[in-house]
Amino acid sequence: MAAGIRGAMGIVSLLLISGSLVLLFFVILSGVKNTTPLNKTYFLEADTSSIDGARAVSRWTYFYICGAGNTDCGAPVPDLPLGYAWIGGQEGVPGALLGSLGKGTTSKYYYYMWRFGWVFYLLALIFDVFAFFTAALAPCSRLASGMAGLLISIALFWMSLGAALMTVTFVKMRNVFQANNIPASLGRYAFGFTWGAWAAMFLATILLFLGCGLGGRSETVSSKPAFSFRGNKRRGSVRRSFVENDSSSARRVKDEYA
Repeated sequence: MAAGIRGAMGIVSLLLISGSLVLLFFVILSGVKNTTPLNKTYFLEADTSSIDGARAVSRWTYFYICGAGNTDCGAPVPDLPLGYAWIGGQEGVPGALLGSLGKGTTSKYYYYMWRFGWVFYLLALIFDVFAFFTAALAPCSRLASGMAGLLISIALFWMSLGAALMTVTFVKMRNVFQANNIPASLGRYAFGFTWGAWAAMFLATILLFLGCGLGGRSETVSSKPAFSFRGNKRRGSVRRSFVENDSSSARRVKDEYA
């Protein structure tokens, strides 16, 4: 019974981890191709038509800064500075976003908040992949369930940091744009996929650790009385056989001398 429940938990956990991987890939590959949902996935969209050197509309994705519909994207840059959207000029950029970093386009706060958030997403993806392959054995092994639980909990840790940093960064950036009368909005798909992946990792972590601990002690304890009972039964049979043989021998000796 416990093994069956553990197997079901392992299968559900594997499905959850698979779902979290798909959602993370949607976020990371946004802007790569003009297909749904990649062309609808972005962290922030702003009307940057009033900013010198920027597109009419700018969208910040994981690797790119793109135009409307995630088209007209720039070159893919790892943890790209947010100010690369207006790298050709700075006229009209809100002062809170400007600074000395990113070729003089980005303030320290937004530069490092984005950079660390970007790296944490990548770390979460790496441990999520390791957890997926380990969780494939979780339905039939308590050890595999525990190892997969450990790996997905590490992925959840990095995902928690990355999702929190990304959310704070782009919510504050949107507020800065709006305070300067520049229309801006958060990307529903990017943050929906982000927190959806986080929720899937969280549930998988709980199920894998429950599966690891399920039935271990009870199976060991319940097996001991059965062994002890059989052993006592066997020893009792030997003692009865010995006593019966001894009694029959005594009767034969008595009859011979009678």
